[in-house]
Amino acid sequence: MPFALALGVMPSIPFICCMPLPAHVNKAGRLGALLRRPLETVLCRTIALEAPASAEILIEGYLESNEILECRMGDRLGFHWAENVQKQFTCRVTAMSYRDKAILPVIGSGEPVDEYQTAYGIPAAAQFLHELRGAGLAVSDVWLPLEAAQHWIIVTVPRDWRRKSGVGGSDAFCRHIGERLFVHIFESAIPQIIVINDDVNPTANDEILWALATRCHPENGRVHCGHIENERVQTDKIVYNCLPPEEWGEALPIRASFRHGYPSHIVERVLSRWEAYGFREID
Repeated sequence: MPFALALGVMPSIPFICCMPLPAHVNKAGRLGALLRRPLETVLCRTIALEAPASAEILIEGYLESNEILECRMGDRLGFHWAENVQKQFTCRVTAMSYRDKAILPVIGSGEPVDEYQTAYGIPAAAQFLHELRGAGLAVSDVWLPLEAAQHWIIVTVPRDWRRKSGVGGSDAFCRHIGERLFVHIFESAIPQIIVINDDVNPTANDEILWALATRCHPENGRVHCGHIENERVQTDKIVYNCLPPEEWGEALPIRASFRHGYPSHIVERVLSRWEAYGFREID
C-alpha cells in the first residue's frame, strides 16, 4: 500500500485530519470549504498519490506486510508500559523531498497538553456540538478539556433544555447525549461525558472541577451507557449528570461570587473603577 507522509504542513491540515467527521465526508473537501479554496497538492515522485503542497518535508513509499515489534507511544494517556509492545507495519521509503532549510515540527508526545489534545480536542468539540444540535438536543456548548487527555467531554445546556429538547427527565436527556456521542469511532476511547448547566464555563477547569464536585450526586448522578470488556483502547462509558433535581424545574441557585451574585451594572461599575480604588489592573 502506498503512503505519503507530509511533515510541516499548514496548521489547518492536522486539525481537519483529527476532526471526527462522518465516514462519507471527504476531509480535504471539508478543509477546502472552510478555506473557501481548494487544498493545493503536488504529485508524489514515486507513487500515485498527491500530498499537500505546503509540506516542509514529504516522505513517500509503501507499507509492507511484514511486521516488527514496537512499543506504543504515550501520546493518548501520557504514560506507557515499556513491556507493552505490539506488531506494527514497516515502511519502505522510496523518496524524500524537502524545502531548502526545511523546518521539521516535532514534539515529545506524552503528558498533556501537546498537539494530540489540541489538534483533536478543539475540532472534535465543534463537531460534537453540531451532532447534538442536529439531533434536536438543546446544547449550549461542548468542550474537551485539554488537560484531561481526551477522557472528558463537557456538555453545557440551558436551564430550559426540557422544553427545547422534548425530553422529560435529566437521566434520559443525559443518555440521549451519551448515545449520540459514543457512537463515533474516535469516541470509542473517550469514557466520560459531563453534562452541566451553562452557567458554568466549560473551558474553565476550575469551574468544571467545582461543579463536578458539588452538582453530581454520588449515587444518582451517573448514567451508564455500555460495558466493554477486554477491548483495546476502549472502556466502559458513563455520563455524569450534573443537572439539578427534577423538582427544581428550570430554577437554578445563584452562584455565590462577585460576577454572579450582584446586578451586572454594579459589577461593571466596580470593575471600571478598580484601579481608581488603588488596586492593580485585572488581567
